Amino acid sequence: MTRLPQIALLPDGKRLHLQDGPIDLIIEAKGREADIRLAYKAAAERFTGLLDELCAELPLLRSAADPHHCALNGVAARRMHAAVAPFAGDCFITPMAAVAGSVAEEILGAMLRAATLDRAYVNNGGDIALHLAGGEQFSIGLMDRPDRHGVMRTTTVDADMPVRGIATSGRHGRSFSLGIADAVTVLARSASQADAAATVIANAVDLPGHPAIVRIPADELQPDSDLGMRLVTRDVGPLAEHEVEQALDAGAARARVLLMSGLIEGAALRLLGETRLVGAIGSEAPAPHAFHARTINNMLQA
Repeated sequence: MTRLPQIALLPDGKRLHLQDGPIDLIIEAKGREADIRLAYKAAAERFTGLLDELCAELPLLRSAADPHHCALNGVAARRMHAAVAPFAGDCFITPMAAVAGSVAEEILGAMLRAATLDRAYVNNGGDIALHLAGGEQFSIGLMDRPDRHGVMRTTTVDADMPVRGIATSGRHGRSFSLGIADAVTVLARSASQADAAATVIANAVDLPGHPAIVRIPADELQPDSDLGMRLVTRDVGPLAEHEVEQALDAGAARARVLLMSGLIEGAALRLLGETRLVGAIGSEAPAPHAFHARTINNMLQA
């Protein structure tokens, strides 16, 4: 029996919902009505079968990325590899670290090839691909923890900024983390780049060997995890103030290296109520209609 994706407008009549297995997208476009219709049609057409494309190459996608060679064939799969390749030389990382951002980017690309839009976003569970033209902008709400409601601060992305991707990673998100960050939100030039970098920075927020941190082999929690037997964080007990600072300093140092190398535009790191900001992350008070960069669900509000 053929599995068909769910494709429907949300009750507000403005946003499109696409869901297939673990992929759950919220999409909104701004422009002429005819162009919006064309863009949504293109999004639905490209979405249909995309999960099957990825599943066909899943063994390679779950394998450690080669920094110099890509054996993958699919467009989205190759984008995933390209996003993680800059990190593959000095840490273990698989193309799966960029799957959510790459899917969002793939669907947004299909929309923009089909129509001229003023503004658009594709939100894949908090990993977001953006399109901005003219004087358009996005207000993005940064979450304290992706498994809870509430915005700790906001930042604005303007059309003249290079940021076109947002992603959040951490131990409370959908994927396993090697680090202890509650949340790391990254701004980058693409959603796939942001996704990979958020994973790497979140892994760097850590206190290796600390007795208050509970770690379990990833494959005990999920037998087919791309992390295999690597220890992932399941709980963080009480930490001293200087230990929180130490862990955040390690993550911020990693983020600054990525900022200087042009791989990110900014990052916000959060651990046990403390925050580090690196690069183009603002610190305004929460906006009433902010775009929530979160990883648990698609509670995106326009």
